[in-house]
Amino acid sequence: MENIAPISAQIESPEPWKTTLLAGLANYVDAGSIVACSAALTLWVQEYRLAPEFVGLLGAIGANAIGGGVGALIGGRLCDQFGRKRIFQWDMVFYAFGMAWLVFATAPWALIVGSILVGLAVGADIPASWSLIAETAPQARRGKYGGIAQAFWALGPMVVLLMFVVLLPLGLLGARLVFIHLAFVGVLLTILRSRMRESQLWEVAKAGQSAADNANGQSFSAGRIRGMFSPPHLGAIVFLIGFYGIWNLFAGINSFYFQYMLTSVGGQTPLTGLVLRGALGFVFLASLYLIFMRLSDRANQRKIIIISSTIQVIGVSLLALFPLTTGLLIVYGLLLSFSNAFGQQPFYQLWSAELFPTLLRGTAQGFTFAVVRIGLGAWSFIVPTLMATRFETLMWIMVGFLVVSGSIGVIWTPRNEGKSLREIQEHRERSLRRC
Repeated sequence: MENIAPISAQIESPEPWKTTLLAGLANYVDAGSIVACSAALTLWVQEYRLAPEFVGLLGAIGANAIGGGVGALIGGRLCDQFGRKRIFQWDMVFYAFGMAWLVFATAPWALIVGSILVGLAVGADIPASWSLIAETAPQARRGKYGGIAQAFWALGPMVVLLMFVVLLPLGLLGARLVFIHLAFVGVLLTILRSRMRESQLWEVAKAGQSAADNANGQSFSAGRIRGMFSPPHLGAIVFLIGFYGIWNLFAGINSFYFQYMLTSVGGQTPLTGLVLRGALGFVFLASLYLIFMRLSDRANQRKIIIISSTIQVIGVSLLALFPLTTGLLIVYGLLLSFSNAFGQQPFYQLWSAELFPTLLRGTAQGFTFAVVRIGLGAWSFIVPTLMATRFETLMWIMVGFLVVSGSIGVIWTPRNEGKSLREIQEHRERSLRRC
């Protein structure tokens, strides 16, 4: 059994909103990159005559899947060892470098290189930013502050899609300009983050753990990684991977391939698809504010998950039951945009911060995020073929993913509403000592 260092009280940042905004912009570049590549996919297919297998490869190795997962695995561990701010000093520069490959790509292999680099960078940023948001937010408003990061997850795609609508007549040049915008955001974010303070909660916990390790002659790195795979942390990891990972097998495909689905399966023009996706972002933002940000810190979270999961299942079932028309796609988009705003994505961000101690938080988030996105990457290899040949079967598989994910969330919902990170950690450590 590893020795547990004394727990310090949660220390609130003097500027929690500023910290949340700068950290939450990780979601802007992550989701913006996924949707930008998704929107550019049709143009790439036409320009480079890409086969479905190559399309599947692009979906599998980028920010949406394997690249993001590997980046999160590395970045999560580093941000626990060296601090959240240290990751912020480098990853967005790396991100801009990766985007430059997509800007100047003239052959399919360059798309692969750029997608991998972008995926690694945004993946590394996610556990650092989510940990920092949870550690600096007021103790009874973590959901509200986490919702700000989720708002950026909607704003990134909305801005990207608006740019694609305006620049669509330019073809591939328009896509390059969108990628330039994302590279610029990465550089600007690096500059703005340079003045951020390190998480005080991490600094105190790091000092306490180092003192305990020195006194016991124990290796911090080995002890913590072993501890992640022992009760109760192992149970939390399995829960989060089941809840979020299975859902992401649907959501990741939906976010990356929705534009491709509208044009290739639904027969819509690129402009119609872009306008529809952009408009649905406003539905997501309204639902996020009215439900998740206002209720997640004080309402019964299990009931919220039940409602969200039920609406998601209904929405995807429509695509499996009826012919794909513009009207049906609008109804589907409305239902999913509304329910996703208070579903698996925001609750995964919240719970993955709550269920682990400070010096294990980024590592655990990075590990679970890596498993989720690498699993999505493997699934992404076969999705384009299914989408083109057996669309109805694919949709029923998606319904199954949503039913399983929602059931896991409903049965094992953590009840930590209104508790501080200190209170949650003390309760879990008492459980660990009883093992």
